[in-house]
Amino acid sequence: MTRSTSSATRPQAQADNKPFAVIDRITKRYGIATVLDEISFAIHEGEVHAIVGENGAGKSTIARVLAGLARPDSGHITIDGEIVSDFSVRAAEERGVVLIHQELALAEHLDVAANMFLGHELHRGALLSIAEMTRRAREMLARLGSSVMPRQRVSSLPVSDKQMVEIAKALLRDAKLIIMDEPTAVLTSRETENLFTQVERLRREGVAVVFVSHKLEEVKRIADRVSVLRDGRYQGTWNIEDVTAQQIANLMVGRELNQIYPPKAAAPASSVALSINNFSPDIPSPPITLDIFAGEILGVAGLVGSGRTELFESLVALRGSRGGDLALWGQAIRHSTYRAMLEAGVVYITEDRKGRGLLLNETIAHNVSFLDQILSRFRLVDADKERKARDWAVREFSIDAPYPNVRVGSLSGGNQQKVMLAKSLLNRPRVIVVDEPTRGIDVGTRAQIYRMLRRLADEGNAVVAISSDMQEVVGLSDRVMVMRDNAIAGFLTGTDISEEEIVQLAAGVANNSHDGEK
Repeated sequence: MTRSTSSATRPQAQADNKPFAVIDRITKRYGIATVLDEISFAIHEGEVHAIVGENGAGKSTIARVLAGLARPDSGHITIDGEIVSDFSVRAAEERGVVLIHQELALAEHLDVAANMFLGHELHRGALLSIAEMTRRAREMLARLGSSVMPRQRVSSLPVSDKQMVEIAKALLRDAKLIIMDEPTAVLTSRETENLFTQVERLRREGVAVVFVSHKLEEVKRIADRVSVLRDGRYQGTWNIEDVTAQQIANLMVGRELNQIYPPKAAAPASSVALSINNFSPDIPSPPITLDIFAGEILGVAGLVGSGRTELFESLVALRGSRGGDLALWGQAIRHSTYRAMLEAGVVYITEDRKGRGLLLNETIAHNVSFLDQILSRFRLVDADKERKARDWAVREFSIDAPYPNVRVGSLSGGNQQKVMLAKSLLNRPRVIVVDEPTRGIDVGTRAQIYRMLRRLADEGNAVVAISSDMQEVVGLSDRVMVMRDNAIAGFLTGTDISEEEIVQLAAGVANNSHDGEK
């Protein structure tokens, strides 16, 4: 494994490309915390440069500094041969540097063309030149091979098309360096491939792309070079051909990660924890019959729109249902409200931690105690009980909190996920359904969460892990349930659990050998 001192050797990137952006001994502090500690590396013209690291390593901060959203405390940045002294978004854009946020910054109520020219509108005299903006937007979208129309309202577009709008918007600013922060976090595999096609197109046109990601397989797939950060410090830059995904992971966490996934259950589970009989969620689907076993991790896979999330939201009464029977350890349970399911010992952990899972402006203590207050008869805030719950959560889930009353919204994504897990597990549920358990989380924290889920199963609980990450489903699950068209397409166990088998069942091209097992 050798460090890179020149641009990548991939055929799409020119080996003699000069540096476009040079980061020289950049240090950034927030209060007493040093989040970037003398970071130095270069980004070359026409390359895809990945920046990886655990949550809190400084990836997003260096992206914000490059994009003019944060001013460093020391060090300097050179853009296209000129040292930057005026740190602002407009100054960065004037130099050709544009950041595409993970949470896209588009005006949903406006059409595509209006978004692409927002703040840079074209005028004809005193009037907006809507026709010219529409024409230029159409040309740029066509250049990217996008089918999006300039007059479509942004709110009607899927996330993947919104990203295309952001890229087109950046190119209209004459972008020479586009920074993509976790661009595939909410994309399907097909949408991800479409994004990569556009990234490769940008590379061919000489545009540099900074690709900030937790997904090391994607980094290996798309990047020319990779820079690794750990705890705000620079670990080095490597040509992507010279380093494996495993080596990158080890560099990120500072230790060997020989096995991200813990060992699976030694023997198939046989005691039924939750029995579901002729259950009909409030979506067009046939009745579902399913047994979930104590001591197992049941992975739930399927393509987007297959009904994975909808089924389990209906099971815990977060959405409606049209009948069916549920039994927990052989005892029939009421299915009237989410509170009733919590009281029975069934908890659902949403995939949307920022929108539905957490109170971002509240403390760890308040978030962790939230479900406990729902279950309390009087719903009174007990400050001492909240403090004890917070201390338990920080200790048991290794939550990295800079001070006790920190707002959850200021924590990293990995620590937010741990807070959500702690909140859901405080009252010791026996059936735990977790939707997208590690979305947007670094490899080290993912390994921690996988160990937590395995420990829960080993203690005799039933764990259901719904995931769009095929490798996660294969690596974590004792048994896999694949859904298609709001119905169960089949089950996989043992050596049958593979990405190929899951894809075949999800797409409806597999044989029937796995159908009918529950």
